[in-house]
Amino acid sequence: MKQIEVQILQQSYLLACPDGHESRLLEAVERVDTAMTRIRDAGKVRARERIAVLAALNLAFEIADREVAELAAATAQRSATPAPPATADAVPAPVQEQRMQQLLLRLEQALGDDGRLL
Repeated sequence: MKQIEVQILQQSYLLACPDGHESRLLEAVERVDTAMTRIRDAGKVRARERIAVLAALNLAFEIADREVAELAAATAQRSATPAPPATADAVPAPVQEQRMQQLLLRLEQALGDDGRLL
């Protein structure tokens, strides 16, 4: 097991990584850092914990969207009808913005006044 030091939102983390999986870990770190940086730079959220939760939710939505698109493509292929392309761009920007606003609202309600996750 190897240890790799990485930076996420300008903070250092020492992560354990199985041998041979360093590139996958670094790709994941890049995705998380990019997602968190976008949220921070949007200016609406400053608390690191909230940014992390929103980034995790956004990434989970992206994964779910891909899974739904892949399932739809597989189902369409079985029924011999062409399926729409399974891309992250398939969700229009206004829908993505609406989802982000809904996530922010739910997060604010869940965190309440004290800003604690639990």
